[in-house]
Amino acid sequence: MGLYVETRIRAGMDELWERSQDPAQHQRWDLRFTTIGHLPRAEGEPQRFRYATRILPFLCVDGTGISAGERHRPDGTRVSALRFASEHPLSLLAEGSGYWRYVPDADGIRFLTGYDYRPRWGGFGALADRLVLRPLMGWATAWSFDRLRLWCERGTTPGRALARALAESALRALLSAAALLYAPLPVALFVLAAALLAPPLPGTPAARRCLRTPPGRSTARAPRLLSTLEPS
Repeated sequence: MGLYVETRIRAGMDELWERSQDPAQHQRWDLRFTTIGHLPRAEGEPQRFRYATRILPFLCVDGTGISAGERHRPDGTRVSALRFASEHPLSLLAEGSGYWRYVPDADGIRFLTGYDYRPRWGGFGALADRLVLRPLMGWATAWSFDRLRLWCERGTTPGRALARALAESALRALLSAAALLYAPLPVALFVLAAALLAPPLPGTPAARRCLRTPPGRSTARAPRLLSTLEPS
């Protein structure tokens, strides 16, 4: 899979499963989606869903997908897999697939994802994906995973976590601007470096807290469940 993100969440397995698998809860913490909704399905069939992402105040791109999960596995882990696609002409992402793994250990649950997708728009799309979309998707996934962790561990709701992130970013920008305008150059440079490099406060979501490369091949390998899903 092209993108990989992992975090450790100290919470109950059922709580983490519900907050990541229930569309109403999932869309609250995941920056990659504005809305997610299940579509009707027959008993025993994989779950189809529709998603939308607001990229401008007046513009959303949407798509559909299919997913399935395994809640009861012999080793105590859980896994879900999905395929997704968008026919929206403004969506750079054409189709893709991915998985989530839930791996309990003595220090919580390793919650991780691996996914990849095919961009559209030919050579221009491939370049735009490499330079813009793929780094942005990796960052947004990691930031969202840390926001979910804060929700599960500290009870910080996704909306409050976003407000804290915006407030902290605004404060850093304000201090940097004030230093550049009024402080001697060495002091201004020090303040600017501190604003850019200092870690976020413990209660503020941060993508840097997540692992971005798989620690071993077993976690990076797509589950067999993915092969059972037909393209969305």
